[in-house]
Amino acid sequence: MTDRISAIVADSLEVKRRFFSEHVADVSRAAELIADAFKANGKLLVFGNGGSAADAQHIAGELVNRFLQHRRALPAVALTTDGGVLTCIANDSGFENVFARQIEALGTKGDVCLAISTSGTSPNVTVACDQARKQGMVVIGLLGRDGGSVAALCDLALVVPSNDTQRIQETHNLIGHIVCELVESKLFQ
Repeated sequence: MTDRISAIVADSLEVKRRFFSEHVADVSRAAELIADAFKANGKLLVFGNGGSAADAQHIAGELVNRFLQHRRALPAVALTTDGGVLTCIANDSGFENVFARQIEALGTKGDVCLAISTSGTSPNVTVACDQARKQGMVVIGLLGRDGGSVAALCDLALVVPSNDTQRIQETHNLIGHIVCELVESKLFQ
């Protein structure tokens, strides 16, 4: 068991090392785009499926409440949380529209969408990114594998180079925490 644990940890660290060896400037840019939107009275709309939905809620919670600093609340919304809205849209318009319809309703030019997908191929994430672009929003992708079809719809695609969903999610979680810390630092120091 200890050998297996050591192998898992080594694999996780290696995926993170590979990502950050090439994308430190991109992570910084993501934080700048989000902070700039907040400065201009914009908001962040975050979404994804499954574990990525939980990551969306985590990031939104850190920004609305606080991360490291006691400061004013920031307007971040996880589009994964309203069961009534999600099921209404899925039932009436199809599951591929659950995020796009919310973006249509809540998003405005200058807002930022943070799309999270370990595969980069989720139809509802793809449709949502397309809708955000139509509305003049900045689209940032937290993606995995090769970025999939979502990468082409992003103004900034942060692609974790792995085919292992759990390693991608672990790296997304670290990226999310770094972005939250940088946003707070940029806005409140």
